[in-house]
Amino acid sequence: MGQTCILTGMILKVAPAGEYDKRITILTRERGKVTAFARGARRAKSAMQAGTELFCFGRFEAYEGRDAYTVVKAEIQNYFRDLYTDLEKTCYGCYFLEVADYFTQPGDDGTDQLKLLYQTLRALSVKSLDVRLVRTIYELKTLVIYGVSPRVFSCVSCGKKEGLSLFSVEKRGVLCSVCCGKMAGYPAGVTDVRQVGAVNRSGMVESQPDKTGVYPNGVVQRPKIAGYPLDAAALYTLQYIVASPVEKLYTFKVTESVYEKVSAIVERYLKLYVDREFHSLELLG
Repeated sequence: MGQTCILTGMILKVAPAGEYDKRITILTRERGKVTAFARGARRAKSAMQAGTELFCFGRFEAYEGRDAYTVVKAEIQNYFRDLYTDLEKTCYGCYFLEVADYFTQPGDDGTDQLKLLYQTLRALSVKSLDVRLVRTIYELKTLVIYGVSPRVFSCVSCGKKEGLSLFSVEKRGVLCSVCCGKMAGYPAGVTDVRQVGAVNRSGMVESQPDKTGVYPNGVVQRPKIAGYPLDAAALYTLQYIVASPVEKLYTFKVTESVYEKVSAIVERYLKLYVDREFHSLELLG
């Protein structure tokens, strides 16, 4: 066995190993994501049984081996047991673990992601918070932590901070009204993408000319620019999530309209960086 060490972290995955052991994945503050074995943890009277379950957060004493650690002691500070009493919370909690497992790597500094994950699981216990909003916040902040967050404070094309009216997934950020007009090839005098066309059910700008190729406001049909229209509230929500410290993330509510706009943007944007499906929420339909 290698030298003993103390790892502060949360258990992301648990699987049986051998007849009585467990193979666990821990997101740690000190060494990122690590694989560890808990010998005899599946025995009914094992002192390691309760401390090696999903969501367990605490300090783990372990020996470092060539390919994995061996946990010999667990001092759990939070079991998050309340998550197991509600199917919806359990599914969302497992989803957050899945996302953390996907984005973290061995050897990384896991401090920020661990803090985010811990605060997110705590937020699931706040009855006044919409779990759907908690999910959207967690997804976007995870992208921030890993350096691939969208640009939401200035136009990705010209850098202007005023008149931000559209989120473009393709451009990975927001566009001002003037740049939207230029990119869409609108005639002179049309500077705001919201002056042209309609919005479909997904919130995407989808111009709908009549049979003559003319829009209802008289603008001749031009190439479209795909994106999500932004009002002030939706834009501010995106900016707040990106810029706020983890401790202040789950302290606000939004209207259903704002939630739908922001969640649609984050869901689509996340797919740029995730090449697999997460299955934890499938039970919820």
